[in-house]
Amino acid sequence: MKIDILCTSSSHPIYPLLADWVEKYRNNHEVELLSSKNELSDGDILFLISCHEILDKDTTGKYKLTLVVHASDLPKGKGWSPHVWQILEGQNKITVTLLEAAENVDSGNILHQILITLEGHELFQEINQKLFQAELELMDYAIMNINNMKPRVQKNNGESFYRRRTPEDSELDIDKTIAQQFNLLRVADPKRYPAFFNYLGHRFKLTIEKIDEKATLKNSKTDGNGNE
Repeated sequence: MKIDILCTSSSHPIYPLLADWVEKYRNNHEVELLSSKNELSDGDILFLISCHEILDKDTTGKYKLTLVVHASDLPKGKGWSPHVWQILEGQNKITVTLLEAAENVDSGNILHQILITLEGHELFQEINQKLFQAELELMDYAIMNINNMKPRVQKNNGESFYRRRTPEDSELDIDKTIAQQFNLLRVADPKRYPAFFNYLGHRFKLTIEKIDEKATLKNSKTDGNGNE
């Protein structure tokens, strides 16, 4: 099969994983990872993964299937960064959906879904690890079941939309507690859109990381030479 993947941001954290996915399938298929719709040609499957460009019917029509992976239980949560908005709402169960691309955003037929579960303590990289693993599994599913998938039309009720997030959405409120804003801290991209707060006329960046409790406990029991 000829398979193209369009991910329009090479700085997106899923990009290197997509590159690895391409290598996995390259021996048996003609697979390319592209960053602009201008690079598209034709083929059997076009995957749109973290794609921010709008494709017309003439472009998608050159492929037998154009597929999207979206992290919500459609038709709920259409739009931008759905898993982030859901975590900010306090949700720990995220449905990741494989669907056909359609003219209206995130409205195509549903092909398969995977449920991922968070425990509430995972930080940005850990959340991405679970999310991206589900996305790659859905891509695998599409390859292995290309002739057996049974499209399911989305329901007409329960539709909702999330707006596109901006860097300003990572702003913390200095009058709120850490606990109240923990979900915002854990979903903020520490490199591209870090959490920040404004205070005394200045802007401060704030990032968090987990401490290995066992290693910390061990170090606290030893001196600089590793002795008890």
